Amino acid sequence: MLFIFLNKTCYNGLYRVNRQGEFNVPAGRYKHPCICDAANLRHVSGLLRNVEIRCGDYSECLDFMDKNTFVYIDPPYRPLSDTASFTAYTPEKFEDAEQIALRQFIDRITAQGAKVTASNSDPKNSSPEDDFFDELYQDYHIERIAVKRAISCKDRNTVSELLICSR
Repeated sequence: MLFIFLNKTCYNGLYRVNRQGEFNVPAGRYKHPCICDAANLRHVSGLLRNVEIRCGDYSECLDFMDKNTFVYIDPPYRPLSDTASFTAYTPEKFEDAEQIALRQFIDRITAQGAKVTASNSDPKNSSPEDDFFDELYQDYHIERIAVKRAISCKDRNTVSELLICSR
């Protein structure tokens, strides 16, 4: 319940921690935040009744992946510029080496039959010649979708993001 409270009352619903692993998002400026949508919580509770949710490193879930598994992966996004260098919502960094390791994990779970969709930033927003994800996921279907970024209060422009899907 504390997580829901923080999500509904902190700045733009952002979750992040500092190097010590402590939550560090400032309070939002909401006059009447909807902290508890009881009807929606009951509905979602019903949908999740027979679902097992695990919390841990993504690499810990290999044992239960099969052809009946759908996995959505939403890693820390690759920065779009040198000044947008935030890559860590936790004390551990998530840079290009971790993006490559994630691709190897996705290869493993798709080999086990799981269906996968991953999202990430599109580096072509700021550098049209940056083919990092196009090359990394050349064996997957890559869809570019237009989204509005909602974290920044100054710039809420539409940008392209990637949806990377197993075939």
